[in-house]
Amino acid sequence: MAKLKYLVIHCTATPEGREVSSADIQHWHCAPKPKGNGWKQVGYTDMFHLDGKRERLVNNNEDAEVDLWEVTNGAKGYNSVSRHIVYVGGCDKNLEPKDTRTEAQKKAMEEYVKDFHRKHPSVRIIGHRQLNASKSCPSFSVPRWLQQIGIKQ
Repeated sequence: MAKLKYLVIHCTATPEGREVSSADIQHWHCAPKPKGNGWKQVGYTDMFHLDGKRERLVNNNEDAEVDLWEVTNGAKGYNSVSRHIVYVGGCDKNLEPKDTRTEAQKKAMEEYVKDFHRKHPSVRIIGHRQLNASKSCPSFSVPRWLQQIGIKQ
């Protein structure tokens, strides 16, 4: 068990407008290599679909600790102290990084992040690329977005 330090925002790195299912995530992350990553657990706790619906992918107890059974594989080296969420999209039709969040996704993510921040004000909310500069994920500036929605860290 470790203290929760980060809420990391990700994108699925899929083309704009293409829906992704929890089964897709399960396959991509947990299928044996070379078809998947061969992980024991998916990378995200919650996924925001194109219509704004939030789907729980991995249960957690919503406290400020990361128990072993709650660990997801979202960012190597940070998983034991992080919760990871993902929105469907993040790329244009050529798979180049692009903020493809629908209005429904933006609204649902804002509600989730504000509620999370109220419950855990000391937890830093960041984008995946803030932990790994070689990543484009989540294809938008999380610090700028947090300012726009009124969250100061």
